[in-house]
This record gives sequence, C-alpha cells and structure tokens, in this order.
Amino acid sequence: MINQEILNNFGDALRIHHSFSIEPFSKDKFEYVLEHTLNINSTIASLAPKGNHGHDITVNGVAISLKTQADKNIKEDKIWISKFMELGKGDWGNNPKDLEKLRNSFLNHMKNYERILTLRTLEKGPKWKYELVEIPKALMISAKEGELEMKLDSKQFPKPGYCHVPQKEGIKKFQLYFDGGSERKLQVKNLLKEFCSVHATWEFVIPT
Repeated sequence: MINQEILNNFGDALRIHHSFSIEPFSKDKFEYVLEHTLNINSTIASLAPKGNHGHDITVNGVAISLKTQADKNIKEDKIWISKFMELGKGDWGNNPKDLEKLRNSFLNHMKNYERILTLRTLEKGPKWKYELVEIPKALMISAKEGELEMKLDSKQFPKPGYCHVPQKEGIKKFQLYFDGGSERKLQVKNLLKEFCSVHATWEFVIPT
C-alpha cells in the first residue's frame, strides 16, 4: 500500500507545510495529504465522510483508521492516542463491571477497520521530526485479555478506569483509559512502539 514514492511525496508535503506554518500536521491535513499522495501513485484512496465513527480512509478497499500525536511530552518509545473513540453516555457509573461494557464497545469499534496508522511529531521547529507508525490491529484486540481497574477513589462520575494489557514478566504493552470526564473518551496510553511497525521517518530543518 505504501511505497517509497508515496513516502517521498508525503515528506515533500510536510516540508511545504512548515515553510508556511509552525504548527504540527493536524489530523485533517494528515487525512487530506495521505489521500492525495496515494492517488498520485495510482492507488485508489478515498476519505470517509466527515463525522464517520469508524474508518477515516479506504485504500484499495481496505478501511484504515488514522491518528496523530503531537503533544509536548511525547515519548519516542511510547505512543499516546488522546482520543481513540468516543464512549458516549451509556450505562456507566461506579460499578467496576461497567468497564466490561466499555471494553466491549471498544472491541466492536475495532470491527470498523483493518489497519491503524498514526503520524507522530517527535520534534518541533526549526528541526522537525515526524514518523509514520502502524499499530497492529491484533495488538489492540488483545485488550480483551487485559486486566480491568476502576478508579473508585476518583472524584469523577462516572468513575474512570483502565484496561492493562500485559506482556510476560509484568511489562504492560499498553493501557486503555476510560476517561470519565465531560467528553467520555477512550485513550490509548503507554503503547510500546516496539510492538508496532515504523513505515517512515522524516527529519528536516526549516530556518526561522
């Protein structure tokens, strides 16, 4: 799906963007530029309608979810997705069993696409560093075996909680965080990049 020509064209778009802006690539720019660079290469790519709750782009018939990360505390070896999906109101209060329903919602959401790509801004101007990482869908689905923990001492309502996805020897591959705040969103925290695939890295300097 992604060859060197596509990666070169995408990198050119990143450099052009930062010739006029000091802001990292946003999610909508990521979607738009990826679609165009794929189609330049004769790949059949089309964006999903705005507001779609499943995939963001279809490439040669394969539905793909796109994410971005550009927070100031970004860690190169760990991936954070601040809003993986909306959790909605639903039946969620202070019962730890409510987390099972939320996890099932996450697993059902995963049925909407086959691949997950995230564009990460590792360094910001004047020296910019981006990377394109693929998160295996199978890794995300392994959350069904994770350990659920509701934060019963939290002042939030509904109570937030975690799904800890372990590796051998107690090392966590990642965590799902069920945020009980006003947005009620699902975050992916501390996802170890070693379990993912890095498709490309772009580094360049745009003089100020």
